[in-house]
Amino acid sequence: MQLLSFSRTIQIDLFKADNKPINTEQHIKYWLVLANIPALQKRAIFKLLSRHSIEQLFQLSRQQLQTYKLSEQQICALLNPQPQLIESSLEWLNSGSDKQIICFDSPLYPKQLKEISSPPLLLYAQGDISLLSQPQIALVGSRKCTPYGQEKAYQFSGLLSSAGFTITSGLALGIDGCAHQGALDKQGKTIAVLGTGLNNIYPKRHLKLAQKIIENGLIVSEFYPDSPALPSNFPRRNRIISGLSLGVLVIEASTRSGSLITARYAMEQNRDVFAIPGSIDNAEACGCHQLIQQGAKLVINAQDICDEFTHLDLASPVINSQSDSPKSAPHPLLAHIDFHLTTLEQLLQRSNLDLLSLQNQLIELEITGSIAATAQGYIKLTS
Repeated sequence: MQLLSFSRTIQIDLFKADNKPINTEQHIKYWLVLANIPALQKRAIFKLLSRHSIEQLFQLSRQQLQTYKLSEQQICALLNPQPQLIESSLEWLNSGSDKQIICFDSPLYPKQLKEISSPPLLLYAQGDISLLSQPQIALVGSRKCTPYGQEKAYQFSGLLSSAGFTITSGLALGIDGCAHQGALDKQGKTIAVLGTGLNNIYPKRHLKLAQKIIENGLIVSEFYPDSPALPSNFPRRNRIISGLSLGVLVIEASTRSGSLITARYAMEQNRDVFAIPGSIDNAEACGCHQLIQQGAKLVINAQDICDEFTHLDLASPVINSQSDSPKSAPHPLLAHIDFHLTTLEQLLQRSNLDLLSLQNQLIELEITGSIAATAQGYIKLTS
């Protein structure tokens, strides 16, 4: 059975806003084939589509395609597509009513993403696709973040979602996961952009989180449903995270963090970049400091971000006020604990306490949530 039918259709100019392509299975097949042509740059694809509708493109002869300087391998991929990837994608699409394959010329394709230099030709999406058109802020950061970084990701995500932003991140361990969870716990909306196919949630530790996002948000990928976790996929994913968003907030990133790739994409895409500062002794904050030196906005609260988008109808970030209850004096030991790692030896020296008294007070602070204990020492979470 022939995979594609080549009946002639009316030309569609992708660059006219009034076009309304029909999102039929046949139309999706054309885009699936186009997206699978090896090493064909987006510039060449859009040049072709500026002269031919996607339907007409599949009617061109080998000689006509050669005039566009396509390689023999690319021409063969266009004229003789591999049915396996097409069929598996359509099987995934038809397996659930909450699943969509959004083609570049679809009215559902997010306008923000069309602005970047190399937009994906297709988006596989599962969940609430209306979120793609909502104002988004990306929260990214280190997979090996400190408890302080986890707290800030969770806190800022909840506050920004309460203000009206959809929180976009990459479902990775560390900051990404805390950002998604912070939005969900505040009944906000969140989008997870994957570097794998949607049938292959990565990391596996976030399977339950991904399911919660599907139920209350959206997961998105440009990769075929069964695509594995290839290292080269994740930088490509990062350009989508920044491309969908109005701005990117970086929370704890080392100088070699993949989050800086997202921030660089954001700068190239003319998006706002925000960074939360940390201790100069914290290696996981050095990337944030580098971004601030390069012009990223230093952020100390969620309102700092909202102030950059006064043209949006945003609410003020909802902060749980405790002003009605009297504030107790801070525990004296907190003055000796840093917001980055403080060792037990340092605390013994700073506090002049004996070991037993110090350990008892540390347990008390840990129970109240004022500090977090790690294998190397202690980190202050609240003032």
